[in-house]
Amino acid sequence: MPAQRLLLVDDEPALADLLKKYLERLGYQVDVCGSAEEALPRFEADPAQYDLVLSDLTLPGMSGEDMVERMREIHPELRAIVASGYPHRPRSKQTSFLQKPFLPKMLVDLIEKKLKS
Repeated sequence: MPAQRLLLVDDEPALADLLKKYLERLGYQVDVCGSAEEALPRFEADPAQYDLVLSDLTLPGMSGEDMVERMREIHPELRAIVASGYPHRPRSKQTSFLQKPFLPKMLVDLIEKKLKS
């Protein structure tokens, strides 16, 4: 079975790099983008390649949740997780929320749960 592919969108390069390395060590393929402006064209080029989108809620120009909703216009069954240091309730039941700061195990547990659903 091929590795599951994640699209990670975060405007903090150090955090994105750390998460990418951690998730790749666990066997995931991870593409990183620093903004919705960068992530949307990458996703639109081949939406079926991504099993899950993991995004910061607060991104420059467009929120992570708005970005995910735009992606769902193309791929309605898209699984997604948004993370933030601020309390948040996602608008869609298809989107899970992860409160920052989080432990890496919390992230992986939520990713695995979303990928099984």
